[in-house]
Amino acid sequence: MSKLVVVDHPMIQHKLSILRDKNTGSREFRALVKEIGMLMVYEITRDLPLEEIEIETPVTKTRAKVLAGKKLAVVPILRAGLGMVDGILELIPAAKVGHIGLYRDPETLKPVEYFCKLPQDVEEREFLVVDPMLATGGSAEAAIQLLKDRGAKNIRLVCLVGCPEGVKMVQEAHPDVDVYLAALDEKLNDHGYIVPGLGDAGDRIFGTK
Repeated sequence: MSKLVVVDHPMIQHKLSILRDKNTGSREFRALVKEIGMLMVYEITRDLPLEEIEIETPVTKTRAKVLAGKKLAVVPILRAGLGMVDGILELIPAAKVGHIGLYRDPETLKPVEYFCKLPQDVEEREFLVVDPMLATGGSAEAAIQLLKDRGAKNIRLVCLVGCPEGVKMVQEAHPDVDVYLAALDEKLNDHGYIVPGLGDAGDRIFGTK
């Protein structure tokens, strides 16, 4: 079974509380989603491998550590996932960005792909699938499967707020994909919203409420 990690850094928790507040407007909401995304990835990437290279400072030559190993790619689930991308790219500017778009079939209620654009070297990259909310888990599960179908082997799921139902679905479908959250909330309500949650992340990011 994959691991579930709740990234409970004090700065993340502080910003998340403001994010949840119904009185937080779209402009501030967008900025907070970006900041929390960046802070989470800072914590998540602690295990990235390093290698030593030789550099020359203004004083002398020395050995210094730089990132090694797999190349990274960020894949937001449209549309709300877009809000997390800029913060991650500020931290990892060399990362490539893919996009996955899904809609829910009104009859089967299952996610259906309407857009998928990924970097060409899928097999060589480590993917961070990002979406602010992990509610039912349907979209995340489908997005991860799309990546696997195209050859991805190293995938992590990064969400701001999740609930046990969504985590369970992703872990059962993809036991090799670790899940990272800023908060694990109580449950889903009858309308599919996370409780206490923060409402519809897409509407709050883009002001389409």
